Amino acid sequence: MVTVRNLVRRFGALSVVNDVSLDIAKGELVAITGASGAGKSTLLHLMGALDSPDGGTVRINGVDVFGLSAKKQAKFRNEQLGFVFQFHHLLPEFTAIENVAMPVWIAGKSRQEGLDRAQELLELVGLGARTKHKPSALSGGEQQRVAIARALANKPAVIMADEPTGNLDSANAEAVHNLFVDLQRQLGQTFILVTHNTGLAAMADRHLEMRDGRIVSESRDRGA
Repeated sequence: MVTVRNLVRRFGALSVVNDVSLDIAKGELVAITGASGAGKSTLLHLMGALDSPDGGTVRINGVDVFGLSAKKQAKFRNEQLGFVFQFHHLLPEFTAIENVAMPVWIAGKSRQEGLDRAQELLELVGLGARTKHKPSALSGGEQQRVAIARALANKPAVIMADEPTGNLDSANAEAVHNLFVDLQRQLGQTFILVTHNTGLAAMADRHLEMRDGRIVSESRDRGA
């Protein structure tokens, strides 16, 4: 599903991502950990075409992401990739269902198609009764669930999450951990998660550790 070859990202003389190559299979849940400054978020942003590399390639579902024009790359991101960040980035003036429907509308689908898809996803993440609430009326954990539903809106090839539980208390963090695993099992969804949370990393199919811009270890033992 994801093929990374010899990826490099430099900021001045510093190589933040240093010749990284990896493969991620369809339906796999991969966690990437490492100390602050290890390069894990930069690697995720490169894989998601939120940043451009100084060298190397990223292929997702067979598509050379950086071989696309800027316009096609933006379309690819909206339709093939879903993003979840530490802060939910919901649009405050819109309801939960409208926030989730937004990527569907951007993709050119009808208003009703977007709302139907959003309703389905909000029910899937346990918020079927909160669809008309604006973000300010939702708890932090609920807001992040809306963000996860939004990331799934266009049935993307890959969901990429950067510290998705970093802004949540332990109870909500655990609930989000379990939700990722449940969604992976139910949908066969591919997830790449950058996290400091060892509990979340332990629930992944594969755990990659980064240091100084490189992947330095890999484990495949999934815990629960």
